[in-house]
Amino acid sequence: MPSRTPTTSAAPSDARAAVATGGLPRLPSLTAQAELLLARDVVPPQALSPAALRDAAAALERTAPAGSLLVVHPRVLPPSALAGHLRRTTTVRGRAVERAGFVVVDMTDADDFVPMPGVDVPDADVYAVAGLDRGDEMANWSPEEAEPAIAAQGRSPLTLAEGIHWVLQSPDVLARNLCFMTIGSRLRRPDGTYDARTPAVWISSGTGRDGSERRGAPKVGWCWWRNRHTWLGFASTAARHP
Repeated sequence: MPSRTPTTSAAPSDARAAVATGGLPRLPSLTAQAELLLARDVVPPQALSPAALRDAAAALERTAPAGSLLVVHPRVLPPSALAGHLRRTTTVRGRAVERAGFVVVDMTDADDFVPMPGVDVPDADVYAVAGLDRGDEMANWSPEEAEPAIAAQGRSPLTLAEGIHWVLQSPDVLARNLCFMTIGSRLRRPDGTYDARTPAVWISSGTGRDGSERRGAPKVGWCWWRNRHTWLGFASTAARHP
């Protein structure tokens, strides 16, 4: 566990309180999730056929707990390609506008972030992630502090690909000041050490290099391993099912 208790907000928002009592959006069935991926042309058919995706989802639905997330392995569908399929509706000058997801410009190596040791991703083109938690109670912790705390709970941090899949299937899992990091993915340098960047998914404010046209869009970016952010929890899973 962290050596000291990180500072947290004095008064949680109504949204955070709702999450604490099980208020996260419920995922549809795994077969319905597969149909969404197909309807939006998320999965290249030359990489994974529609029949194979449907068959895998149907098989997982018989074994994985209800409320699980369907994930296409990043070797088939890399995070950089998946991020562009994210959608989120925001309000601009009183009008509802749909924004597409994107990867920040200084993370061109997003697909090189791989599961860290101890994060056992099934060796299957399609698998399920059960018992999802956004980790709101760890908001304002650093990844360095959160990683051992998640392990102590007997849970595993989500990978970047898993986090993006979650937002794709359930856009409302991202809320203002209630977003999450995916520290199950790290970038290993040639010398064996880890890059200090850790991936996260949150909502763009439309400032800086994001551009005002991306205000309110789902954003795949990164934060430093030892930095804290009040709006970022740490997403995790109870189990993965091949």
